[in-house]
Amino acid sequence: MTAKQDAPRLSDLMPWSVAPLRLGRSWVRSPDPATLRARWRALVEAGDAADRERLFGPSRARTLYSAVGQLPGQATATTRLYRASGPCPEPVRILHGGFDPQWLLPDHRLIDLARPELWRVADDHQRYAVDWGPAPPAPGPVVGCSALLPDGRSPAGRPGRIHPLYRRPGGREPNLAPGLLAALGRHLGLPAGPTDLLAWAVAAAHPSPDGAVVPLPADPALWGRGVALGERLLWLGTRGAYVPGGGAGSGERPRMPGGRRPYVRTALPVSGLPQTLDYDRAEEALLLGSGRIAPVPAGAWDYQAGGVRVLAAWFAERGGAVADGATPPEPGSLAALRPADWPQQWTSELLELITVLALLAELDPQRAELAGLAMDGPQLTADLLRADGVLPVPPSARRPASVLDHQEEGPEGQCALL
Repeated sequence: MTAKQDAPRLSDLMPWSVAPLRLGRSWVRSPDPATLRARWRALVEAGDAADRERLFGPSRARTLYSAVGQLPGQATATTRLYRASGPCPEPVRILHGGFDPQWLLPDHRLIDLARPELWRVADDHQRYAVDWGPAPPAPGPVVGCSALLPDGRSPAGRPGRIHPLYRRPGGREPNLAPGLLAALGRHLGLPAGPTDLLAWAVAAAHPSPDGAVVPLPADPALWGRGVALGERLLWLGTRGAYVPGGGAGSGERPRMPGGRRPYVRTALPVSGLPQTLDYDRAEEALLLGSGRIAPVPAGAWDYQAGGVRVLAAWFAERGGAVADGATPPEPGSLAALRPADWPQQWTSELLELITVLALLAELDPQRAELAGLAMDGPQLTADLLRADGVLPVPPSARRPASVLDHQEEGPEGQCALL
């Protein structure tokens, strides 16, 4: 059996990585875009400076008086917040916690550390691997994947590392160790592309104290099997945005086979938010307060990632009750502004999440078997990659590329110098 330390780390194979977004204030993110617009309106309509400051929640990185430019690709105002007015910045979709598409106010003035280098390379071609970092042994995947810009945190909220697949917009300049694909092609006798490596990493990664390790097989048949499985996992993780070969465009969205698709059997209340989430195993029914969705396979209900049950974590962001161990928002704060009733869109998103988790659960035994075979079988080890000159990667590969594709406005409307 090859020792785990002989397998290269994800951080060596995809060397440029970015730390998680650090929002600094929870109210800039929400499952509901209308809520973000209401929060912005409350902020700019605050009666006096003291009220605005209390609502904003200043930090060492951001105050109402911070001079901050635009995030790349975002046409937001750059006047200082103490005198900000006007319409709300248009919310954008991000992926929270690995499985939860939410909305974010993409205004650099509101976010402590927004990681502009990520926004410069975000487009329809981009894909992300997220190493959820060292964690206690737990079932489920080790590396997450996304087509949306991810916040870089595990479903349990632990910080990880975001590895974009491409260093430049338009699917240009793969974020891979220089010479890696050529070395894989020589040793496997097969052509290997950037998305092949991403698919393999998602399927075969193992946890370690230093983050995810990715055993590379010496067996071309096992490589092909793993890439095929990883492409299926990428398709599910990106909700159909990934298409084989890695091209941009909308693929078919995940669906359960006929007769197994989840439906709302008993409608959720027309007013208020459900307080509880339960599961009836005998009936394969998900119970949200008095609402009922079925069939929901047990695999979807039980599915865990990062040490938490994904469905429970999703509901905790939306239900009417405060999750165990969570601090309720302060009355009168912007975070306390939430939907009074359950939006219909959340039901549609929940049905899709159930579908994705059910299909992932069906693939989990294959993923675990493949990861074991890759770790136990003949490998293209880190030592071999060093002998090939692939490792160690040059320091420049760990830094972001110089990207000037977006015109970026500096503070108070000035031209930004990059």
